[in-house]
Amino acid sequence: MRTPDAVVLGATGFIGRWLLLELLGQGRPVAAVLRDASPGRADRLREWIGEHGGDAADLMVVPGDIAAAGLGLSSADDARLGAVRDVFNAAALFRFGLGREEARAANVDGALNVVRWAATRGDLRRVVHVSGYRVGSDAATRYPLPAAESEELYRVRGAYEASKVEGDAAVRELAARAGLPLTVVNPSTVIGHSVTGESGQYIGLADLVVQLWAGRLPALAGTARTFVPVVTVDHLARFMAAVPEHDPEPGGAHWVLDEDTPYLRDLVRLLADHLGVRAPRLMVPVGLVRRLPSRLTGVEPETLTFLSEDRYDTRSARRVAEAAGLRLPPIEPALRRWADRLVAERPSMPR
Repeated sequence: MRTPDAVVLGATGFIGRWLLLELLGQGRPVAAVLRDASPGRADRLREWIGEHGGDAADLMVVPGDIAAAGLGLSSADDARLGAVRDVFNAAALFRFGLGREEARAANVDGALNVVRWAATRGDLRRVVHVSGYRVGSDAATRYPLPAAESEELYRVRGAYEASKVEGDAAVRELAARAGLPLTVVNPSTVIGHSVTGESGQYIGLADLVVQLWAGRLPALAGTARTFVPVVTVDHLARFMAAVPEHDPEPGGAHWVLDEDTPYLRDLVRLLADHLGVRAPRLMVPVGLVRRLPSRLTGVEPETLTFLSEDRYDTRSARRVAEAAGLRLPPIEPALRRWADRLVAERPSMPR
């Protein structure tokens, strides 16, 4: 295979594997750094690429770990990646209920390790780091935070989101200090492929859809204007792959989401009608849900910070998309296909 000029961290994750497929589809030789790079795991990744119309001939799989300095690469593998120009970090620990140190190890320390390693590439063109649409909006966030502010951040937001906020600030600070060409991508809730609906991720909004189908969603938290924007995984992958060439000014951040996403109440009604189930009529203020025990509400407390009426500035993302010739796929058909796939992949759940 050809020498890789791009590397993807988190290549077996939801975003990472679609990004890998997109880069290979553009004819780029790519390295995937996997914590478990055993022959079986590598073969399954190559099979997935082939099943989705890709060609894994120019895919190099190397063992490594973002939690380790130098990504845990052997000297031989580090040398094999010496010509890498673009580093895509889609690695993160995404789960609610995490412990603080567990979340920080991947989402803060791991993110910093990626940037430090990227700084050792002599031909580096761009580091593309994935944060999140609820993460990078506070320009005042600093790194490192004073102990009291850090405690408050983790108490209010929970370990997952707080670690992504801290990691975002840490990566920006390090890149600025080292003069590295960094671009941060802030995707909204990522749903399945716009054509097939394929996802494989069942956390957050996906879990809400499955509960809706199963008749376990008697009420919604939020208001009539609660906005939980989405973006399809194939559009996000194309956008990320386009950043190094079509975003001429490193140092910025792009909010990647579909502004035509219906308000949460209307989104749930749309999917309820499509799935042939009853949509919840009751909406409960987030503040009230937060005060009730989660064993009664069935709501994971860490998800409540995502239930907001906020809107987001997508102008810079639109400029990059236009330069790359990218268009958002129609959102309502994509939502329906995603819901169909979620239901099909959870056939054992009782109605």
